[in-house]
Amino acid sequence: MSQQTLSTHDAEALAEQACLAVGANPATAISLAKATVSAALFGHPGVGFPHLLDYLSGFREGRINKEAEPKINSPLAAIIHSDANGGIAQLGFDLAMPSLVENTRKLGVTIFTQGNSYTTGELGYYVRRLALEGVIALAVSNSPAVVVGSPSGKVVFGTNPMAFAAPLADVNAPLVIDQASSATAFVNLVKAAEEGRKIPEGWAIDETGNVTTDAAAGLRGALLAFGGTKGANVALMVECLAAGLSGASWSLDMPDFQNGDQVIDAGLTIITIQPTAIDGRFSTRLTQHLDRIAERGGTYAPNRRPVRSSSSEEGRINIDAVVLEKIRRFL
Repeated sequence: MSQQTLSTHDAEALAEQACLAVGANPATAISLAKATVSAALFGHPGVGFPHLLDYLSGFREGRINKEAEPKINSPLAAIIHSDANGGIAQLGFDLAMPSLVENTRKLGVTIFTQGNSYTTGELGYYVRRLALEGVIALAVSNSPAVVVGSPSGKVVFGTNPMAFAAPLADVNAPLVIDQASSATAFVNLVKAAEEGRKIPEGWAIDETGNVTTDAAAGLRGALLAFGGTKGANVALMVECLAAGLSGASWSLDMPDFQNGDQVIDAGLTIITIQPTAIDGRFSTRLTQHLDRIAERGGTYAPNRRPVRSSSSEEGRINIDAVVLEKIRRFL
């Protein structure tokens, strides 16, 4: 697979220019460009620049409000609610984040909940930024229904991801966990289909309801929840928090996020906690515990790479040449 390397500055400028070229307002373009670069650098690259293509098509075809101005209010001191106005989820979060962090430090716990947005992109992006501010964050979001609870059922949930982040002793390298309620993320299935690769058994079913290792057949069928009914229950809990609290659409009621001109109306809820309210050594103790777990081996340890708070700090990003060419066609 051919790749091209861009500086973070050039990559962010490219993403921003592409958004502006399809009519997005400056605030939306800046917000989405930063999130795209962050996903490429520190999260799952598949929801970085490849996913930017979904946003660009969404702007052009009307699934995303290009001129959205989120409406934010606080019905209670510890709750911040955003109506994304049919735009991207990242912009409403950006506007609310200063108050979210301030309220968490003051009150100990705060909830940010948002509806009426496009799908949230890399969910780890939101909690990673909050952990850099020294707070614990748990985020959940829902998306159009593409997941069945069991092979014999019909689609009922989105991939309904959840993400968690906590500050560690090295404030620039938080603990970040980001995973879907489905057996895999939708972007992984799409990529496998594009590359003609087989997928592990247990990821998806075909259109007849049979478990398949053919990625293209999986796209015509549906994803499976991880762990059967246990994963389906997690997906339901995520949806209760993401769509239920925010007032967003249930996954079953959402339109296709890749086709048509209807707003998705996805939900996002983030719970933030001030970890030093009881124990001022929280970050040190957690860091020591993670080191102890790592020493024992045999346990998956989420990435704890240093994270730059600003993508303006120079770095390099590898982008698939085909994806890069498709993005440049929007300019």
